[in-house]
Amino acid sequence: MSLHLKAGSVTFENVTKKYGAVTAIDDVSFSIAPGHLVTLLGPSGCGKTTTLRMIAGLEHASSGRILIGGKDVTNLPATDRDVSMVFQSYALFPHMTVGENVAYGLTVGGLKKAEAAERAEEGLALVGLAGYASRLPSELSGGQQQRVAVARALVLEPEVLLLDEPLSNLDAKLRRKVREEIRDLQQKLGLTAVYVTHDQEEALAVSDRIIVMNRSIIAQEGTPRELYEAPSSAFIADFIGDANLITGEVISANHEKAKVRIDSIEYELPSRGLRIGSAQIAVRPDSILLEPAQGSSGPGSSVSGSSESGSAGAKDQIGIRGNVTHSTYLGNQMHYSVDSPLGELFVVDYRIDNAIKAGSDISITFATKGMALIAP
Repeated sequence: MSLHLKAGSVTFENVTKKYGAVTAIDDVSFSIAPGHLVTLLGPSGCGKTTTLRMIAGLEHASSGRILIGGKDVTNLPATDRDVSMVFQSYALFPHMTVGENVAYGLTVGGLKKAEAAERAEEGLALVGLAGYASRLPSELSGGQQQRVAVARALVLEPEVLLLDEPLSNLDAKLRRKVREEIRDLQQKLGLTAVYVTHDQEEALAVSDRIIVMNRSIIAQEGTPRELYEAPSSAFIADFIGDANLITGEVISANHEKAKVRIDSIEYELPSRGLRIGSAQIAVRPDSILLEPAQGSSGPGSSVSGSSESGSAGAKDQIGIRGNVTHSTYLGNQMHYSVDSPLGELFVVDYRIDNAIKAGSDISITFATKGMALIAP
């Protein structure tokens, strides 16, 4: 015997969910292709967990349609949907063995105990816990308990696997390990998975696509790279990785490229439909290049500085004068807070052997790789 796992699609068509006068989900539409892992990401209260619970059938839409594997399940109860959920709390029965926990859904569904036990062993083998069936959950680490919860979901052979903040109870180092295991398993089995988290790094690491939610709607969806490198708004730029939001000016533009002036420096960036005039620019912390200032120009003046190869696109090798207000050593990187004519900047620098002390005057340039124009 072997598990028969099949991947189904998930579709939301203009789905709204209201609790009285409160709108938790507002006219949301999206599609998830079979075999893809899609993450619902956003701050607390954005609607991501409500969306997951509606896929599971634990909440029902006020309007719109929900389809799983092409089948309309909008009004079906959770028991009639071909999905399984991995909960944040694991929800393992402490008095049952690991094998009994994994087999629980099968036995409740009427499968004979011997067959359920065999399926449970297969599920445990899939998650790297072969031979653990006789142990109690209390004898396992947090990461192992999470894998038991995944195995319990997989043995039900769902079309869609749902994961609700599955790593939130693990420490940082273990989170990295377990998220890699979940991603590897999803890809190996070709599962369709919907993954909820508020952790941006986690979403970037595991997802084929990310749906970012904010205030009950979809703020942006795309691949991890698209969201990080081409955020559609200031909210996305700041939420998907840190971003410094600064003001510049588009001085010329066509349908592909724009020439942008920041203080006295000119850069060429993808135009993203922006026209000539004032513009907001998202700059990643590791795309801000700091060098010791030369000369004695006053604050706001342009001074000479080395911009390195990463700042290709600047008109001249010129920097903006600034001052380091805080300097923090974090092992493999330095974090700086910088006072500048553009406002306060957060900077990440991997040159730890040449750290800049707080109070130092510096020259600021930018690497265009980490800059993006933001639509107004």
